[in-house]
Amino acid sequence: MKKARRKRVVIVSDKMQRGYRYERTAPCGRGFDPDFKPQLTPAEMLRLGVFCGKYLTDCRTEFPKSWFVRAKLALGRRDCALNYFGVDASQPLSEWRRKGWLHRDDPRGWFQWYCRYYSGRRMPDEDGRQIGRWKAIGRHVRQLQKNCEPGDLACRKRQRQALLHWAYDSRKI
Repeated sequence: MKKARRKRVVIVSDKMQRGYRYERTAPCGRGFDPDFKPQLTPAEMLRLGVFCGKYLTDCRTEFPKSWFVRAKLALGRRDCALNYFGVDASQPLSEWRRKGWLHRDDPRGWFQWYCRYYSGRRMPDEDGRQIGRWKAIGRHVRQLQKNCEPGDLACRKRQRQALLHWAYDSRKI
């Protein structure tokens, strides 16, 4: 007899959300939409160095401890030297708000959505929107392929770093 999968409710309490609840209904790292094929896991992204080391620093208890082993996190203010390509490739959160890119359940943006999706949370409408945004970033992959020699990691470092922020492994382009 097959054992039923137990759903897990997560209660979030960090600097940006208090008492937010969601349910993890899919297995961690599996059960993705067939159109969504990220090349990097959240843990790999954090180890490589993304978002100037200032992402998830106050909400680590929401995610597996293993994600933060060797993660490049800033101790204080943002430190873009922690980014894999050593450059700032982020827009401020205020710009994300202004453009309407944020969803109320994920006030930190796409990477927060991805971490929660990877962990098993499913929200069909929002998942579809975010996967569409992820797919649209693929245009930057094509720009690197068109304008850079294969393996030239010094070519378009800001664009390569931005791709890392969206789970594309720009080191392999």
